[in-house]
Amino acid sequence: MPERNPKALRAAIAQHAPKLLVDFDRHWRRDIADAYDLAPVPAFMARWWGEYALARNPQLEAHVHGLEDQAAEEPDFARAKVMIEEAGRLRREAAKAEPGQ
Repeated sequence: MPERNPKALRAAIAQHAPKLLVDFDRHWRRDIADAYDLAPVPAFMARWWGEYALARNPQLEAHVHGLEDQAAEEPDFARAKVMIEEAGRLRREAAKAEPGQ
């Protein structure tokens, strides 16, 4: 994982997960770039830190997306809920990665 700042995270995404770059840049321009209030930056970093952490492990990313896709098609609410909760747990676990890991 890169240093925990927007510039380092963007560089890591560009190098290792370029499929995320368009959305990262769009989100940055929309919510952060021209802001006079930096309050949204921690939420922005948390979201994209987690997205990058997941994207750098293709097997985990595929599993999480598979759970989310299955849940969307699952007619049984209880089973769909279990799938979404597991996907969320895996996302949170991936996002715990620290710089240098």
